[in-house]
Amino acid sequence: MSSNQQSDKSWQNADFRSVELLRPQVEVTHAENGIIYVSQAAELPEYGSRITERLEYFAKTKPDQVYLADRGEDGEWRKMTYAEAYQKVRSLSQFFIDQNVSVERPIVILSGNDLEHALVSLAATHIGVPSAPISPAYSLVAKDYARLKDCIDAVTPAIIFTNDVDSFTPAIAGAVADDIPILTTSKATSGRYFAFDDALKTPPSQAVDRAFSKVDGSTIAKFLFTSGSTGSPKAVINTHEMICSNAMMTRDAFTYFKDESPILLDWAPWNHTAGGNKVFYMALFNGGTLYVDDGSPRPADIHKTVRNLKEVSPSWYFNVPKGYEALVAMMEDDEELRQGFYKNLKLMWYAGASMAQHTWDDLERLSVQTIGKRVVIGTGLGATETAPGAIYCTWPQNITGNIGLPVKGLTLKLVPMDGKYDARVKAPTVTPGYWRQEQLTKDAFDDEGFYMFGDALRVADPEDYNQGFIFDGRTAENFKLNTGTWVATGALRNQFINYFGDVVNDVTITGADESFLGALVFPNHEAVRKMANMPDADIQDVLAHADVRDFFQQKLQALAANATGSSTLIRKLILVDVPPSLESNELTDKGSINQRAVLNNRPHLIKAIYSNADNLIAITK
Repeated sequence: MSSNQQSDKSWQNADFRSVELLRPQVEVTHAENGIIYVSQAAELPEYGSRITERLEYFAKTKPDQVYLADRGEDGEWRKMTYAEAYQKVRSLSQFFIDQNVSVERPIVILSGNDLEHALVSLAATHIGVPSAPISPAYSLVAKDYARLKDCIDAVTPAIIFTNDVDSFTPAIAGAVADDIPILTTSKATSGRYFAFDDALKTPPSQAVDRAFSKVDGSTIAKFLFTSGSTGSPKAVINTHEMICSNAMMTRDAFTYFKDESPILLDWAPWNHTAGGNKVFYMALFNGGTLYVDDGSPRPADIHKTVRNLKEVSPSWYFNVPKGYEALVAMMEDDEELRQGFYKNLKLMWYAGASMAQHTWDDLERLSVQTIGKRVVIGTGLGATETAPGAIYCTWPQNITGNIGLPVKGLTLKLVPMDGKYDARVKAPTVTPGYWRQEQLTKDAFDDEGFYMFGDALRVADPEDYNQGFIFDGRTAENFKLNTGTWVATGALRNQFINYFGDVVNDVTITGADESFLGALVFPNHEAVRKMANMPDADIQDVLAHADVRDFFQQKLQALAANATGSSTLIRKLILVDVPPSLESNELTDKGSINQRAVLNNRPHLIKAIYSNADNLIAITK
């Protein structure tokens, strides 16, 4: 964005595009011990207990409408209607029954997002058997298959599905027992391998209907894996009630879905709850269409998203903040892309990390430039354990940070903790626990049965709780300086990124048990190369350039002048040349950073900050 665009805020006076969204009204209860309970005054509408009832319903009521679409090998859209999907799901369901699948012996999915992945997941769900999608990165990026093997061992599958057996062969050889059959789209039937097209020819029997009739809200629909910075991934139980109730909570919040089935274009991986639960079932529950975006925010893939947005104009759009940043950069000089993106768009949704204010401003500015109105930008708070949506902000804001209010059917519990409120929730969307992990399950809930997020919140307006809540960092990531002063890393990290703008991709705050705060800064390589006028140089040489170091020195000094004390004063930083690693669990598939993993994996950088290394950038006294 140019300096003129930064100073000209006239677009902020534009009206918002008309859209019907929920404006919650909450009831607040203050307990004597300082705990606060918040819930919506209105009740959640009925939502059913079997998610594939919606597939059956729309196969009958709108059989010819496109339900799912992805890019085929020829680059064209492969489209599948509701009727076609239902027929294929029933055939696959019979195939899985013939393979003796069960809750104890579910179906593991090693695949990116595509039609076949969707059908496998829906077929398993239809007959009351869990599927377990595992991050492709554990197979295709990792140098060893320890995490993949941990996931597979955790659920003991009866069968593995992969959409690309050639790519996954090394991982299968390294992590999958020889006696587990493989269902695949890319290898003819031989030995342990079954051809997907042959499975689709399986004639469904009454066994499929009998299995479906036994499904209820408590039936496990899938296992989704989650983990912290250390330890093996945990299999989070996702039941039909969790998915159905969350789909209704989402439909109720995005009220316009009641009259307008959503058109979605989405890349978020289905092994994560945002893509695999919220977006995937949003289309199914509301009779919408989901186009699988084969792009991503990464520089190597963003051009695919651009191509897709020129062909598909979504009415609801999700991305992580880094994805929106990448999209903004592409839209600045591409009117066709802007027209395609904003044409039918009524709500932009982000999650996975906080959005920088400059990204928010750019999205609104480009919206006004394109359609003459702003489009509402919303976010919320959720977790794999909450299916995921728990708190949504669905009314217009001018700045980032407000995550909204609890959805209908959920109670938010706020527990005073170190000057903040620790967020906990209870709802039909909350998991019963971690598969075969009794102690981990027990540790995740408090004595009243509320799931503990590990996130801190504060009230946007203490006089009016209906104004929502502000995300106040991860309580699990906060730490104390050696003076005993608490540091809210989430808020400080957001402040840092907003202050430095698009020159910084991310930052990790250091200082636990130290006398002052430091920062490991991951710069935007393209931006610093332009700053140094070194487009082809080694990134280490770029970061050592005087212009780059002077820029960061001046910005750090100016940021320090606004600090309110030791808990907000960053004294030193290091420009890190190696970006966060997906393989080392520093970066998720969605592009958000795991700060604890960065600190665990790079102790030499932390040591450098507190030993006055030569490459430091520090404030002057």
